[in-house]
Order: sequence, then C-alpha cells, then structure tokens
Amino acid sequence: MTLQQEIVGTAMQMAVVSLQPGQTVYCEAGKFLFKTANVTMETRLSGPSGGGGQAQAGAAGAGGAGGPGGGMGGMLRQAMGTAMQVGQRALAGESLAFQYFTSTGGEGTVGFAGVLPGEMRALELDGTRAWFAEKDAFVAAESTVEFGIAFQGGRTGRSGGEGFVLEKFTGRGTVIIAGAGNFIDLNPTDFGGRVDVDTGCVVAFEEGIRYGVQRVGGLNRQGVMNAVFGGEGLSLATLEGNGRVILQSLTIESLANALRKAQGGDKQGPTGGLFSTNAG
Repeated sequence: MTLQQEIVGTAMQMAVVSLQPGQTVYCEAGKFLFKTANVTMETRLSGPSGGGGQAQAGAAGAGGAGGPGGGMGGMLRQAMGTAMQVGQRALAGESLAFQYFTSTGGEGTVGFAGVLPGEMRALELDGTRAWFAEKDAFVAAESTVEFGIAFQGGRTGRSGGEGFVLEKFTGRGTVIIAGAGNFIDLNPTDFGGRVDVDTGCVVAFEEGIRYGVQRVGGLNRQGVMNAVFGGEGLSLATLEGNGRVILQSLTIESLANALRKAQGGDKQGPTGGLFSTNAG
C-alpha cells in the first residue's frame, strides 16, 4: 500500500500523510506535529524489521503456536534485539524511541516536520537499493521500511565529522527525510564520476555510491591556506559512482556560527576553518 503524502511549505516544510484504515507510519521522537482523532499513537523502543509491523506480529503468533521463535527463548531474543537497536541509536546520538501512528475507523491524517529550516524529500524504496542519510535526517516512514544505523569506521569515520554515523533505510515503501536550506539532486557520473563536497552538505545517497573523506590539499603552503582560511577545515567528503545524491545548501555548523555571530558571541575570528572554536 503506497503511502499518500504531500510536502507543503517553503522555508520550513512539513509532510502531511494520509493513512488508509490499518496503515501504519512511524517517526523519530520529536518529529510529530499533529494527527486526526482516529489515528492512534504508540511509542516503542524497537523499530520495524523485516516486512514491517504486521509481518512481525504474524511471526510472533506463529512462534507462540509452537514455532522455534516462541516461548521464553523468543521473548529473550526479541528483548536482546531491541536492546541492540537502542544501543546503536544511543551511540549514534539518535532518538531512543519511535512513535507509531495507525489509522482506525477510516482514513486518518498525520503531520511531521524536521528540526531545521529547510526542505523535505520523500524517497521511494523498491527493495533493491538501500538509502543512506546524515544523522537526524530521518523524519518518518512506512512500517515496511526498516531503519538502521551504519557506522563509517576507520579513517573515514575519524576524519569525516558529520559522516561518521549514517542512517540506513532498507525494504520497500516511502521514507521521508529533511535537511537544512535547499536541496540539489545530482549523480556523480554526470560530473566525471566523482564530486567533492563539504562534509556537512551531504543529506542522503543511494546504495552503490562510494562515500569517503579526503584531505584538503597536501601538507604544503596551499594546503595550510585551504585549512586555515578556507572555512572547510582539513577534509572534504567524496562521493563516487552511479546513483542519486542529495546535497543541502546549509550546514548545521554554518547556521550555528551565524547565530553566534548575531548574538555577539562569534569567536571564530577571521581565519575560520581549522581554528574555529565551534564546540558544537
């Protein structure tokens, strides 16, 4: 069942979702705006898995009838799985809980929004390719879409700043994401196979895109000039391959710096970049 949704607004968009009877959508805690009275709301620590909430319930019922997943062993495995999910989200700095909304007694309506002024986008997953998104980009999704955490380990993770932790969406259905400023869609193959961007500008990309981090220039005079005066620090994100990429025009760091400057608290000085005293 396709999720019927409409993204409205300009500077601060929101998604208005129409739910058919029995249809479920879930969101990260804090992204909910409003709902009609016939839509139930439930908060859970666990995210959907496999084929969504209904398939999960069916499997639990089969286990209770004597299947291998029933009894205390099944309950223990389920509890351990939930604890692992919560632990991953805690390490990633994500919300610990999800809110689930189900329409009862007719069509219902639910509204969601992001946390920064900017755009929203509805992505359609067909089960063949996963999508990856920056931390906090997730807003809401059908119960047939599974939410996970992807850690960019090693050298890429340590150098990548915002790219260390990514949200991962798999399965079939609609997932709604949000970012800051305006979005631009591109494919690296249209630009010679690779694009280099500020690490804070990456919103989301399809599976198959290779994400990495490279140093801005070498350890020479120009490299030092780029890092100290360029405002980008020492690293840029690299995106290679054939697939869809979504970038945003506003980074959280630049927004925070602008707010501090407006409040008279700008301590970045004329150099920016490497010597920024941004603590956030």
